[in-house]
Amino acid sequence: MSKDVTVREAVAVMEDVDSLESAVEELQQAGFAAADISLLAGHATVEKKLGRMYSRVEELEDDPAAPRTAFVSNRTVEKRERLVIGSMTTLPTLIAAGTVVATAGAVAAAIAGTAVTGALIGNVLARWMDNRHAAWLEEQLERGGILLWVRTPDAAREQQALAILGRFAAHDIHIHEIPKPED
Repeated sequence: MSKDVTVREAVAVMEDVDSLESAVEELQQAGFAAADISLLAGHATVEKKLGRMYSRVEELEDDPAAPRTAFVSNRTVEKRERLVIGSMTTLPTLIAAGTVVATAGAVAAAIAGTAVTGALIGNVLARWMDNRHAAWLEEQLERGGILLWVRTPDAAREQQALAILGRFAAHDIHIHEIPKPED
């Protein structure tokens, strides 16, 4: 395959979420951009795009048509949850505080009621996001592991990516060359 129409990637199947988190963290510390690190999309998305069933993620390691998604750290999911909960508490409280009400007691009651409602809604949304992320990772693990791709611009970066992935108990670690995706 010609270099200008292909991309080379390190490929690995990660065996657990902690290893995935650690490997991606080390890849990023080594200078691999977040945009160069991707994971297999959710099961339904994969089957819809490919038009076929698959039972093991290994079947899709070298398939250039396999849909991908950006890596999102569990730490990022937790941070996003805190942000949602915080905004669902703070924003309604600020709105309620800005409302002109006749007595101070009514303002305090409105603020307290709005904050509690916002916090409850925020908790529900945050839990839904966390459960959805956890379910996506679990469905990958049930099919053999979490499929990870890392774009590698040259032979030195290929070796560096392979070494990092190998330190985190991944299997099926290799380099492949696939057609460059159309942007």
